[in-house]
Amino acid sequence: MEIKQPTSFLQWRRLRRLYRSAFPKEEKKPFSMIRAMQKKGKTDVWYCEEGGTFAGLVITINGPDKILLDYLAVDTKRRGSGLGSEMLRLMREQYAGKGVFLEIEVVVEEAANYEERKRRKQFYLGNGMKELGVFVELFGVDMELLGFDCTMTFEEYHAFYRENYNAWAAEHIKPMK
Repeated sequence: MEIKQPTSFLQWRRLRRLYRSAFPKEEKKPFSMIRAMQKKGKTDVWYCEEGGTFAGLVITINGPDKILLDYLAVDTKRRGSGLGSEMLRLMREQYAGKGVFLEIEVVVEEAANYEERKRRKQFYLGNGMKELGVFVELFGVDMELLGFDCTMTFEEYHAFYRENYNAWAAEHIKPMK
């Protein structure tokens, strides 16, 4: 497995296609915003390949000492093969010395996608992430924070968005009720 910054039109096209298909509409930013943030150095976009074949994507939002793993997706044809675990391992290496955290939908039995949420959380915990004990409402979606090598409070999370993403987004984060 290799991770690298995308350099060609074809790589960006593959990334955009997977991004659009892998995440729910309410959880996606416009891809043009991701590109703009990447050009400003606020975001890293990683093109993942194995054996010369596109395998997935990782998109981060970068702070001085913490990294938000904003999106991680494995190509649909390659899911269930351990590539997601390998991508997480490589990200942890890439950002050694920094805490890495992410947001996942809260696992509640009444959710329509309960089993998916449960599997997702088990995947991250099984790969060494820890529950950070922070639950937020992010743009109306109840989320829980998990992380490697870091701690986090609601105030630190809110400040991370304000300082490393933008103040408008930070205004749409509330403690979960």
